Amino acid sequence: MRSTELWSNIHAERAALVETLVSLTSDQWESASLCGAWSVQDVAGHLVSSAEQTPPNFLKELALAGFDFDKFVNRDAKRIAATGTSELVRRLQARTTTTNHPPGPASAMLGEIVVHGEDIRRPLGLSHRPSDAALVAVADAWKKSNLLIGTKRRIEGLRLRATDVEWSHGDGPEVSGPMQSLVMAMTGRQEFLGDLGGDGVALLAARP
Repeated sequence: MRSTELWSNIHAERAALVETLVSLTSDQWESASLCGAWSVQDVAGHLVSSAEQTPPNFLKELALAGFDFDKFVNRDAKRIAATGTSELVRRLQARTTTTNHPPGPASAMLGEIVVHGEDIRRPLGLSHRPSDAALVAVADAWKKSNLLIGTKRRIEGLRLRATDVEWSHGDGPEVSGPMQSLVMAMTGRQEFLGDLGGDGVALLAARP
């Protein structure tokens, strides 16, 4: 997918998440997400942080965190989340046209908004499906990368096959199901394994 198409999908997913966030109650904002100890509000803070980030500022803040990536990400998410829900919505809305980002390819930004959008919605029982093109672009970018989330290692020796779009990858015991659930399972979200079938599901479930 070309850069312009990637950003068009990123902007569309950010706008869709804004629509979700404005509808949430205070209890939903405080609810647990699929991101470890982060609440829905913390995940939103992380997404705003990434959307506002630039490479120079990223490196500066990482250095201030002692080059501890997890510490840097968690501190930034919590700091921005603390600005309040209306401010989070406003700031994410302002990033539905911009193209700045931290170091890394634009495909990583698409993956982030697609996956973290589900990290927010799934526990709340809310549904949203990104475009086929967006989901395939994320899967194609991550299937060959172990950066940060270890996707290549997690799916090694498995055949992944989408049942709702023309997409497959790898050889071995099959894991099949909706493209969105495959993408989420590729990132280690075990909550989506129930959407999938095939001889390879148990193997995928055993890989953190």
